[in-house]
Amino acid sequence: MSLALAAAAPAQEAGPVLTLDDAIRLALQRNKNLHVVSFERPISRANLLVARGQFDPAIVGGRTTSFSPEEYTLGLAQVGLVPLYHYRQDSYSLGLSGQLPLGTTYQVYESATNDRFSYYGYPSDFQAFGGVQVTQHLLKGFGLDANLAQVRIAKANRAISDCDYRQSAINTVTNVAIAYSNLQFAHDALDVARRTRELAAQLLSDNEKNYKVGSISQSDVIQARSQVAALEEPVLVYERSVRDAENSLRELIGEDMFLEDKPLFALVPVEAPEVTIDRRADLALALQRRPDYQTARLGIVQNRATEAAARNAILPQVDFVGGYGYNGFASTLSASRQQVDQRDNLSYSAGLQVTIPLTFAVGRGTLRAARLTREKAEADLRRLEADIALAVATAEGQMETTRKRVIADEAAFALANKALEAEEKKKRAGASTTLAVEQVQQNLASIEFNVSAAHASERQAVATYYQQLGTTLEHYKVRLADE
Repeated sequence: MSLALAAAAPAQEAGPVLTLDDAIRLALQRNKNLHVVSFERPISRANLLVARGQFDPAIVGGRTTSFSPEEYTLGLAQVGLVPLYHYRQDSYSLGLSGQLPLGTTYQVYESATNDRFSYYGYPSDFQAFGGVQVTQHLLKGFGLDANLAQVRIAKANRAISDCDYRQSAINTVTNVAIAYSNLQFAHDALDVARRTRELAAQLLSDNEKNYKVGSISQSDVIQARSQVAALEEPVLVYERSVRDAENSLRELIGEDMFLEDKPLFALVPVEAPEVTIDRRADLALALQRRPDYQTARLGIVQNRATEAAARNAILPQVDFVGGYGYNGFASTLSASRQQVDQRDNLSYSAGLQVTIPLTFAVGRGTLRAARLTREKAEADLRRLEADIALAVATAEGQMETTRKRVIADEAAFALANKALEAEEKKKRAGASTTLAVEQVQQNLASIEFNVSAAHASERQAVATYYQQLGTTLEHYKVRLADE
């Protein structure tokens, strides 16, 4: 019955050919995790624009009006008369203001003030000014460390986002290579199961013929049938494994529908490339190329910028405040502005403002936390270096071991084939039994399975080796945007 069911099963519809390069290309275009990570790059660039924008000058203008009634007796209270006078002021200003990376804030502007007082019959008095006002931090807030900290952090974040995207791309390509290898192995395992079933079916056919001519007993036929029936289950299991492995690969290349009736991919078998191991050079290359290591180093750059700003913030605040310009005073706006344009009335000011906290507790605590955070990041970088060294050594060892496994399993497979041929000859000569042949067949199937597993492990070990070195994209000739 098992043979009949197997024969009646419909053949799997041939699907599209999918090479490993095709799978990698599709994953880089459509992988959902990689797509999510890709948003961090424009976000970090936008945040850098924000950090740099604090030094952009701004046009500042304003108009204010104030009005107040006031009582002035002027000796009239003696006769019970308290007249009410009104005071009104209109102010206008327009200028350019901003700050510089050295800790300078500036304002270049013109202003005009119109005063009117009813006691004088509402005359218009105009005061105009044109000039510049500057505040320069001399201790706290002075220098690039204090004022460029956010820019430096944002620049590092931009570089970190590039590293994170590159790491995500490396992981995606590695996962695709491993998933492709797993699918190839699942197909190989299914082929082994089917060939083993075919060998058992051929043995059953030979036993039935020999039984008809009376050269063997019926028990040999029953034994062979039992073996054929038992070998149906591995075929079903590996058919499921093929579908599951393909679904895993489909998800990596961006698909989100996993229908059972969808044709399976036709794969182009991939062999593990020859790789020359140089342990010292490999470790140096990994420290140079791995994005996660570069991210950790950039994190220390951010911590140092934060610490430098915190060190400056613990200083007393001493500010120079100064101004320089020209005044104008007249009964009309044009006349007062003309005085400013002609530089008739010089006006300047200079002074210091000092602010000294009594305890410096906030500054000292901030600096201590920043210093410890930086030291922690440096210690974590050293830990990461050790982890990378171990990971590279492990990947190298896995490659060497899988190569030896392939050689050993292929040699064992060749001997197992010869052993099966010899056992079949013995059975045909009547010197062996059905059970003995089935045992040799099972041994051959087990060794053939080991060969496929060893090749899959070698392919995956090479992919992992490239991942640990950070050279995956170069090996698969992948060039990311903006590189």
